[in-house]
Amino acid sequence: MLRAYLFRPYLQHRWENHEPLPLSELEKALWIDACGIERERLQALEAHFGIRFPTKQEQGEIEASSRYHEEEGQTRIILRLIEILRLDEEEGLQLNEQSVSLIWAANENRLFTYRQTESRVFQDLVRKLKSNPELADSALRLLLAIFSQVVDTDADNIELISQYIYRLSTELREAGFAERQRIILQTQTLQEFIIRLREGLFDIQRVLSLMIRSERLTDTPREIVRVLLKDISSLIDHTNFSFQRLESIQNTILSLINLEQNRIIKIFTVITVAFMPPTLIASVYGMNFRFMPELDWEWGYAFAWFVIIASSVITLWYFRWKRWL
Repeated sequence: MLRAYLFRPYLQHRWENHEPLPLSELEKALWIDACGIERERLQALEAHFGIRFPTKQEQGEIEASSRYHEEEGQTRIILRLIEILRLDEEEGLQLNEQSVSLIWAANENRLFTYRQTESRVFQDLVRKLKSNPELADSALRLLLAIFSQVVDTDADNIELISQYIYRLSTELREAGFAERQRIILQTQTLQEFIIRLREGLFDIQRVLSLMIRSERLTDTPREIVRVLLKDISSLIDHTNFSFQRLESIQNTILSLINLEQNRIIKIFTVITVAFMPPTLIASVYGMNFRFMPELDWEWGYAFAWFVIIASSVITLWYFRWKRWL
């Protein structure tokens, strides 16, 4: 789908993939958003406006120079969007991760964006701009608004993860063995998501660090970028704290499992030791010697049982007295 936006007043046009490409109408737009369009239509868009979106290989590169590049009045930026689609006990964690290409044509005062799938970041941004069109009085302000919305979405994700971690730590107090196993798997999944989220924050931080040194920015946009960098640093600290909380939950579960195993081993050890004296007595009376005085004794059988039971009781009493039980 292809969308074109005008602001002050707000106006949006959208064209499906099967509809003709309205290049003349797109020239009036401040923001052109291409979502999952075919390669031929994307190439036609690039040829008409003299732009070039990063390739799939360029989107996968991690160096800062590949994610932020300035040339001939255009600025190309690659962002990584990570969004939580579902986070609950039944379905587990599902997330959407994709790369978004942005081209800021400063000379034409126009912004181009390209992505494969729909994103909550852009949906929330459009709703915000629809009620406050003054936030997009220029392509640069619109670009900064996208950065701000990405940071806000990451903050919401971190807050949601923090709430889920607190719920896991609460469940851990009364969790059985099966529940502990589930919690371990969930903490591992959350750790993987936090790692991805932190990588996305580092990408934005590197891009904004290069952008703040650009000569195309005036004092006001540069101050906005500086505030965004501070917010990102704060979010990175929160991700580190959440990761440490998950490690603490894992260590607690492992400690509980070790205590449970030690308790089981202790029980088996006590049972084994408690039955050693009776086993010794039974072994003695099970010998096949010709002369054994108790064989002709009327109370020999009862006496053997008494000695066996007494030896076990005395052993258990000794363990109890030593507080080993």
